[in-house]
Amino acid sequence: MGLVLLLAALIWGLGVLMGTPRRPRFILIAVLFGVVLLAQLALPDGHPIRQATGKSPALWLMLAAAAALAVVYGRMVGALRRRAGVRQASSEQAPPKAAFSDSELDRYARHIVLREIGGPGQKRLKQARVLVIGAGGLGAPALQYLAAAGVGTIGVIDDDVVENANLQRQVIHRDRDIGMPKVFSAQAAMQAQNPAVTVRPYHRRLTAEIAADLFADYDVILDGTDNFATRYLSNATAVAAGKPLISGALSQWEGQLSVFDPARSGPCYQCIFPEAPAPGLAPSCAEAGVIGPLPGVIGAMMAVEAIKVVTDAGTPLRGQMLIYDALYGETRTIRLKARADCPVCGATARGPDR
Repeated sequence: MGLVLLLAALIWGLGVLMGTPRRPRFILIAVLFGVVLLAQLALPDGHPIRQATGKSPALWLMLAAAAALAVVYGRMVGALRRRAGVRQASSEQAPPKAAFSDSELDRYARHIVLREIGGPGQKRLKQARVLVIGAGGLGAPALQYLAAAGVGTIGVIDDDVVENANLQRQVIHRDRDIGMPKVFSAQAAMQAQNPAVTVRPYHRRLTAEIAADLFADYDVILDGTDNFATRYLSNATAVAAGKPLISGALSQWEGQLSVFDPARSGPCYQCIFPEAPAPGLAPSCAEAGVIGPLPGVIGAMMAVEAIKVVTDAGTPLRGQMLIYDALYGETRTIRLKARADCPVCGATARGPDR
């Protein structure tokens, strides 16, 4: 038996000197032990080879069982280590759980005491990612209140710069910001108001080339733009991604907003507005004018709807449109229905198998 063990040690040592990987060395030693065990079982008692290799197969069987147990144990330990490594890596890559500082708890206390939001709802807000399209009349108050509410990550996309004429209603910007890109002016104001939030500014126009990838990074989309091309693009992209779209619009003394979320219920934007109006029928704020506080009212309502969607509080304006007439102090809500022939969310758009 000593001769076999010496031969096994020699095979291992030569393999180390020659740089042979461990697996081939184990295989050679296993072959050696197999040949010896076969000889012990096949040859008669007293045979010289049996005498030279331990006389009895019992010792070799015990040694083989011990080796098998060692291999199984080693594989189990390796598997556990790999699993632990995967869990550790995933925990390192995962975003940290929402933990509130004492300052944040004090800041959001009025939310936390609300039965419909509470601690869990505020945690959802901290973990939420909301994209606001447009940092103008509607975007300005929406961004301010989303930051104040503690929405963890807020994206804002706009290719415009602050102008003097904006300051009558776009209250997130200041006189000293004139000439600055609106997204950076808004970012500075939001982070000054709440340093705990992350603001992602995109100083560019929303286009079809970037819309899908951009929307994929966010949970809720707010559309505060002033042109129909961007509204239709935002709607189509949000529907394709299954993301709720909170849309607002203004004209002179009147504003409107709705939550378009056909993945959960109700129509999309294009169900209600199948085509853009002819030029001149829907004049811009620059052409028709707008009362200064009106964007604040509607933009703040958009932020409220976003908070409701994120925290699952109350009844968001899905399948409804709220219309506010500031001149006469009237508010009304109308029901909206999806169109089966809608090219964005209707049966034709979904296809026969959906």
